[in-house]
Amino acid sequence: MISAVIVLCSLMLFAVAVFTLWWMLHAWRTPETLAATKFADPDGTGALSFSLLVPARHEQAVLERTVLRLLESTHPDFEVIVIVGHDDPDTAEVAHRLAALHPEQVFVVTDTHEKKNKPKALNSALPTCRGDVVGVFDAEDQVHPDLLSHVDHAFRDTAADVVQGGVQLINFHSSWYSLRNCLEYFFWFRSRLHLHAAKGFIPLGGNTVFVRTDRLRANDGWDQNCLAEDCDLGVRLSSQGAKVVVAYDSAMVTKEETPDSVVSLFKQRTRWNQGFLQVYRKRDWRSLPSLRQRLLARYTLATPFVQAFSGLLILVGVAVALFSSVPDVVALISFSPLIPMVAMFAFEAVGLHDFGKQYQLTIKPSHYLKLIIGGPFYQLILAGAAIRAVWRELRGRKDWELTRHVGAHLGVEAGTAS
Repeated sequence: MISAVIVLCSLMLFAVAVFTLWWMLHAWRTPETLAATKFADPDGTGALSFSLLVPARHEQAVLERTVLRLLESTHPDFEVIVIVGHDDPDTAEVAHRLAALHPEQVFVVTDTHEKKNKPKALNSALPTCRGDVVGVFDAEDQVHPDLLSHVDHAFRDTAADVVQGGVQLINFHSSWYSLRNCLEYFFWFRSRLHLHAAKGFIPLGGNTVFVRTDRLRANDGWDQNCLAEDCDLGVRLSSQGAKVVVAYDSAMVTKEETPDSVVSLFKQRTRWNQGFLQVYRKRDWRSLPSLRQRLLARYTLATPFVQAFSGLLILVGVAVALFSSVPDVVALISFSPLIPMVAMFAFEAVGLHDFGKQYQLTIKPSHYLKLIIGGPFYQLILAGAAIRAVWRELRGRKDWELTRHVGAHLGVEAGTAS
């Protein structure tokens, strides 16, 4: 009986690792696919107008720099709407001061909900949006001045309903987990999201996402009860057949920072995982037209279950190895998940080299060592967060755990590392 369970679990983990690796490398499979992931050069027309939403809560340390950077945009027609809470005077002071200095382009909306979260803040601002397209940015984002012009062209060139731009965590040198966190984003926005867009099912990112305003209003904006409102919006729009275009250009990505501690990372991942579970239970994905899309949606949204299950299996595997004996062939099969995992480590090392090359960052041998050694510990954090998400969901705990920002990404320049 124990042997059968070990074989079954090992094959399941093997399959999960193979699928994860295959999807992770989507953009690099052919030169044509890699070339198709970039923005086309804009034509300079600038025909669309933009409303850029910046929800900010206790973000007085980073908000001003973000808004000023947005105002450097080369696009001729956009407004910046900063959303602040009625109980957050420090952030509100920064927002109102910026609005007073730039009365034609910066506006402030006050979120009066008693319990605050990001989707409630976004919905508070949606009725005031005057642009053809609504874009979302976080309060610590560093946005390229030419991004709106590229997005404008992408909408018109592809007849898209949604354009998802790239987001990249950049402070890879801050800690051991920051390096892995940055690389995780690199593979997700550089590769995995393009696969989802091609398959017609995509969980959108939380920022640098642009949606036609009429589409948003027809869907009543964001689900204010969901802890992954970005994922939920992507699933709903995918189910309605909306055309989503994903573009990644290292010169055009929005730069962000990693969570400032392991605890913060753990809570952030718990919130994301719980949000995915909520979207799964809403079942909008069941309206997707094809079986393949529904299978992809089911697997993607159930990822927290898969991670939690994998984490438990690892613990069980260690216990079995220490306290029981099995036939040699079963023992050999139990090691099969290591094959794709080792391959994944190798591709991650190549990805780290590419990451440094694209962002002109110095990658040292010590960074490769951190990447390899930190891998198992990082996976344990993700598995633990997934287990906590399932536990919170079962207990009905749905409060929003805010991720604190300190601006660690602002000092990262080309060629720096420590």
